[in-house]
Amino acid sequence: MSALPLPTLLDQARRLLAVAHTGLHYTKVDFERERYQEIAQIAAQLIEHSEHYSAQQVLTTWRIEDGYITPKLDVRGAMFRGNEVLLVRERMDGKWTVPGGFADVNEWPSLSVLKEIEQESGFTARVLKLAAVHDRNKHNYPPFMFHIWKLLFVCEITGGEARISNETDGVEFFSLDALPELSSGRITAPQLQLLHRHYLQPRLPTEFD
Repeated sequence: MSALPLPTLLDQARRLLAVAHTGLHYTKVDFERERYQEIAQIAAQLIEHSEHYSAQQVLTTWRIEDGYITPKLDVRGAMFRGNEVLLVRERMDGKWTVPGGFADVNEWPSLSVLKEIEQESGFTARVLKLAAVHDRNKHNYPPFMFHIWKLLFVCEITGGEARISNETDGVEFFSLDALPELSSGRITAPQLQLLHRHYLQPRLPTEFD
């Protein structure tokens, strides 16, 4: 097993915030709650100094969740046509990615990715394999407020037709040799190449961090 990389300021602040949030959920002692709230405020200020979020944005977003804090799960589904991959353009940043998003509660991973594909591209699909499980910190950029694990699936189109959505304003196939500007927090060119290798060689073992 390779050595863990040294934590960044964002990694440390995010960990502090998770500890504080978990402590606030479980403790019943008032003075402990005050200490955890102070830790959360310090962590939020660290994130504010290192990223483009305000401390209030950080605290407001994290307070939405309750209980023990764990990584969020991002599911992505890649569909290929020879050397071409289906991409959708995100309205949020105007860049391209394979369909996907955060997994929803009460949905298993393969169902969640197929729903995202249909919602964002208009196509129905089926999952062929799970190609990789990635820690976003190791593969994607820029850094994000939350700690995220990515499930990268190889899928194939079974029906439907290209359709934009309230999240996407473009649906097109692109050659892997002539990719548009990618939404790198969602997908990167090396991740697309990895997915394409698994599409061509389905017996490859799932890759994971």
